[in-house]
Amino acid sequence: MSHPEQGQPNPSPSPSSRPPLPPGTPRRNRRGLYAGLLVLLLAGGGWYWYAHRGDAPKGIAGGPGGASGPAAGGPGGPGGRAGMPRSPVVVATVVQRDMEVVLNGLGNVTPVSNVTVRAQVSGPLLKVLFKEGQMVKAGDVLAEIDPRPFQAALDQAVGQLARDQALLQNARLDQQRYRTLLGQDSISKQQVDTQDALVRQYEGVVKTDQGNVANARLQLGYTKIVAPVSGRIGLRQVDPGNIVNTGDTNGIALITQIQPIAVMYTIPEDNLPSVLKKLNAGEKLPVQAWDRQVRNQLGEGTLLTTDNQIDTTTGTVKLKAVFPNADGMLFPNQFVNVRTRVDTLKDATVVPVAAIQRGQQGTFVYTVDEASKVKVQVVTLGPGDGSRSAVLKGLAPGQRVVVDGADRLKEGMTVETVDPAARAAAVAPASQPRARARRHRDGAGGASGAQADAGAGGASAPPGERRRHRDAGTGASAPQQ
Repeated sequence: MSHPEQGQPNPSPSPSSRPPLPPGTPRRNRRGLYAGLLVLLLAGGGWYWYAHRGDAPKGIAGGPGGASGPAAGGPGGPGGRAGMPRSPVVVATVVQRDMEVVLNGLGNVTPVSNVTVRAQVSGPLLKVLFKEGQMVKAGDVLAEIDPRPFQAALDQAVGQLARDQALLQNARLDQQRYRTLLGQDSISKQQVDTQDALVRQYEGVVKTDQGNVANARLQLGYTKIVAPVSGRIGLRQVDPGNIVNTGDTNGIALITQIQPIAVMYTIPEDNLPSVLKKLNAGEKLPVQAWDRQVRNQLGEGTLLTTDNQIDTTTGTVKLKAVFPNADGMLFPNQFVNVRTRVDTLKDATVVPVAAIQRGQQGTFVYTVDEASKVKVQVVTLGPGDGSRSAVLKGLAPGQRVVVDGADRLKEGMTVETVDPAARAAAVAPASQPRARARRHRDGAGGASGAQADAGAGGASAPPGERRRHRDAGTGASAPQQ
């Protein structure tokens, strides 16, 4: 082992400038050399990572495609305070047209007739002649009860009537003979009076027998159960072979008349005078019935009458309308939204209901001028039909009002009018995976985009991932021992 000469300084050159050690270099010096190289590599890697750790945020938020860099959102850039992006809104034009005054109400479909078919005589049920849910007409035979006991009772009543009629006929013949003999002064007056009383007695018996015959015939007719009204028959409540009685609660079936059909609904009491004015004048107010979501019209009818009192608990009054219901779309007990047209305004200024806003200044709308500037315009509203409203004061036909996007507007803002259909098509679905969107972007930008991502490690990749991509691209290798 060689040692430096005494009296000479021991130089300590930097690890990078040291010459390669000869094969005979001591192992202790080799270990120190390796440790120094490792420290230098770690320090250089740390400095490089610290210097480039902001690449991902800058590439996302402040890079060429970001929103906070000098080119996109920095001070003085196009997206800065002097060039903020315009707020997108959907506008509609104020028009002048005839406006229908419509009263909206909530109601239920009520059948004109709702009849439970019951047996009127007791006996075994032989036949059921209807199908559940079918349409029946008044007088159609629905079921049949065993008629034989009732037929026997009718025959017995008819026989009794024939017997008493014969006795009456014989008593009348005797009455004529007694009167002839009384005229000849051959019998006493008492016998004639007795015969007259006997004739009247037989006449009463015959009248009773006639009533019995009629009752027996009626009971026999009740063995055939017929539909009392026309309508839709419900589910069958009893099967053939069962004994039916007149006191059965459920009866045979339920018939609901649906053509025509009625709708009971309510309106506020403040609107009652306008309705009564039309009804008292003899006008028939048209009424429309809509489904629960107010999307499909179920039928058109006319207002029949109003209730005779106002409900003080709700401040509403009941109205009844009748619908032909030829297509059967209105079903008993169905919930419906009802629209009653009570008047028509000629040449009214009309705006969509979505444009109407309410605040401290009252009712107002946001108008957009030719320079796309927003202005708050206070308006006075008139009647409406649910989707549009008449404006009595504050707007003129031809002006543009905001119907969507008004929640972020202020006086004097500059907006951008957009088409709702185009905006919906431009917005990507929220459920689209990011990888799929990146593949779509790479396919549109060519292979250079993929190579750039691979070379740079991806703008949005974590630091460790970018370092691995960088090492792979530059060919860096670990020091060999």
